[in-house]
Amino acid sequence: MKADQRTADAFAFSWNNLPPGSVYTEDQVADWFSPIGEREIRGARVLEMGCGNGSLMLHVLRWAPEWLDGIDLGSAVGSAMDNLKASGFSNWSVHQDDMTSHESAGYELVYSIGVLHHLEDPKLGFDSVVRNTRAGGRFHCWVYAREGNTVIIRIVDPIRRVATHLPWWLTKYGLATPLVSPFFVYAKLLAALPRLQLFASWPLYEYSMWIARREFAFFRHVAFDQLVTPRTVYFDRATIEGWLRDNDRIVPGSTYIIMRNGNSWKFGGQVR
Repeated sequence: MKADQRTADAFAFSWNNLPPGSVYTEDQVADWFSPIGEREIRGARVLEMGCGNGSLMLHVLRWAPEWLDGIDLGSAVGSAMDNLKASGFSNWSVHQDDMTSHESAGYELVYSIGVLHHLEDPKLGFDSVVRNTRAGGRFHCWVYAREGNTVIIRIVDPIRRVATHLPWWLTKYGLATPLVSPFFVYAKLLAALPRLQLFASWPLYEYSMWIARREFAFFRHVAFDQLVTPRTVYFDRATIEGWLRDNDRIVPGSTYIIMRNGNSWKFGGQVR
């Protein structure tokens, strides 16, 4: 069994039990990708590493890449194919493969959103992202941060270690639903209040303001994703800096690290 197969199977239960289409909005995807956008993707050959049910790919295809490939270790590739076939686009393919060992001729853009922090060896996954980026191309990743996630690490993560041994349906409806309900009320309340400095110091403030735009079903989807995985790692900035510094293929001075919503990191660069 692949090192990350159990995690991939757990996420497949989540992805394969969602309604057709993308679980994300256009604005959410643009936020995840920034500073990468339509200009960098238009006409490029692009690879998503850890594509789930194709939710991100559906949006990226609207940015007119020359070709978009997606790989995922789990059976969610079946749901991804169904979603992409219904999209009307034909410039894509999806394959079941392990991102940590994937080999290709290289792409002008490789991205991995929300996957590295669930791998047994996240650095191995990151190095694969860079390895599959062709010379002159760009890569972009997003991971959970250690900074800003104290509440999640202390409260949610211990529950996750138990929940990962339960049936997926029990985790989703018996744990995720009641656990996320108070946070749903908290986020909606914060969003309804004036944007005062007083509230900015409250736990998960920036993240709450972002997710408050979504409906309860999305809150539950996020909570289920937190609880269903056998492994989650939270990275501090120093770790990301080390990854970018120590990979000889990355062009010095081309990299960026951006805090997103006060509790996650976007980072990337160019490859030589």
